[in-house]
Amino acid sequence: MAVAIQQLKGKSRNASVLPGFRLSLGFTLFYLALIVLIPLSAVFLKTFTMTWDGFIAAVTSDRVVASYKLTFGASLIGATLNVFFGGIVAWVLVRYRFPGKKIIDALVDLPFALPTAVAGIALTALYSGNGWIGRHFEPLGIKVAFTPLGVIVALTFIGLPFVVRTVQPVLEEAERELEEAAASLGANRLQTFAKVIFPTILPALLTGFALAFARATGEYGSVIFIAGNMPMISEITPLFIITKLEQYDYAGATAIAVVMLLLSFTMLLTINLLQAWTRKRGQVERT
Repeated sequence: MAVAIQQLKGKSRNASVLPGFRLSLGFTLFYLALIVLIPLSAVFLKTFTMTWDGFIAAVTSDRVVASYKLTFGASLIGATLNVFFGGIVAWVLVRYRFPGKKIIDALVDLPFALPTAVAGIALTALYSGNGWIGRHFEPLGIKVAFTPLGVIVALTFIGLPFVVRTVQPVLEEAERELEEAAASLGANRLQTFAKVIFPTILPALLTGFALAFARATGEYGSVIFIAGNMPMISEITPLFIITKLEQYDYAGATAIAVVMLLLSFTMLLTINLLQAWTRKRGQVERT
């Protein structure tokens, strides 16, 4: 009787609401292939119709290289700014109580819900020469709209929620007893943050950085209005791809897309490896 009860308990533990492993895995692979792998494969296949010399010429022209530098450079700066300021926003939302907290918490998600074109028009209206903010900057020699600085502003705007929403749950689950223990042992605030808090939230910060960077490299709608789209100055790579498509240069567009894909994948892979290393290091230190 006891053996039968143990067998029933074992079966109940192994029981799953979803179908078996093979069926679930098959559906997963089919869905990923349909949504991700096949479209990406089409980009590579279209690019393979070009000769090697034609590919090199398409992806290394001065105008294309300038768009790479702006797109990836602005994305990197925007994601870095969001790691710093987004971390502060997440900290304030988790650790403090104040009037209007729920409203501010909801505003963080606004770049998610706001159409990108609306965001671009709003940012341009604010930072243009006669805008509410831009008219105070231009007398100081700081021009935001229609410059690379405007691209950074737009990419920072759309990337903020990724960092905040990634770090916020980690801070909520963090054990405050460890901070209190560190303080009781004589650690000051800076030491407590560096030795206790920062190692805990570092993987989340890296994840938020990766998500914000990935979103920024492919952003189009919110950037084209404030960038001004001047060749060699404020022209982003996604816009250049659209220009190629409008000229019916499909192979050239896919060639540039392949370069962006490979660079983005390399960047994300590096960040994921760094994130795994920090988690492993944190586990070793805790043991």
